[in-house]
Amino acid sequence: MKILTTVKKVVDVELNIRVKDGAIVEDGLQYVINAWDENAVEAAVQLKEKNNAETTLVSLGGGDNADIIRKCYAMGIDEGIHVDDPALAKADSAVYANVLKKVVEKGGYDLVITGKQAQDTDSGQTGIMLAEFLGLPCVSNVVSIDVLDDSHIKVSRLGDAGTEIVELTLPAVVTVSDSINEPRLPAMRGIMMAKKKKIDSTDLAGLGTSGADVGCGALKSEIIEFMASKTRKAGRKFEGDAAKITAEVAGLLATEAKVF
Repeated sequence: MKILTTVKKVVDVELNIRVKDGAIVEDGLQYVINAWDENAVEAAVQLKEKNNAETTLVSLGGGDNADIIRKCYAMGIDEGIHVDDPALAKADSAVYANVLKKVVEKGGYDLVITGKQAQDTDSGQTGIMLAEFLGLPCVSNVVSIDVLDDSHIKVSRLGDAGTEIVELTLPAVVTVSDSINEPRLPAMRGIMMAKKKKIDSTDLAGLGTSGADVGCGALKSEIIEFMASKTRKAGRKFEGDAAKITAEVAGLLATEAKVF
């Protein structure tokens, strides 16, 4: 079985992100692997360990994506593809899906595993669009993957009414929830070996396509502006007699908060 996993580079949301003039301030930003994609990498590596699957990872973006690919190598991924092209600077979900379609077609993969969503946009569309463009079956929000035979897998997904079990004929696409596993911490030996591994770098021309062909000139969605969330007012602490505090709080809820 040949597995392709997709990984997106995102801003570390644990940092204090600043917004100025409708844009994110780049100074001091750090980038990490999208959390859901890290779960997808772990799922692929576990399938490799249990079923001798071949694992490949693809990441779209600038030169520093190579560091992310090497971390995935250290986790156990076999091969890495880095698609770096200036035309993808403002790509949306549909553009990403079209580029990934070219990667899948070129590699002939049996199973594509993506994260359910990206923690920067929370869009959750790329994996499902990819399946649609490829004409492949797709299950989203997956929490377990079991290989039945060379042509079939069984997955469990979190549905509206509980856990749903679906059997899929390969090739197929699945998007995984962060409940599927706990991503491993790479061992030192894996980290050292990852530094020496080759990354297959390419641009859109290398995939036999162009920015126009994948939709860069006709984006389906566009980020117009970033806005900082409103800061919450400081809370108030009440001390003293319980009866007086209760009366005061009730009065404030009625006059200021207007919950009554």
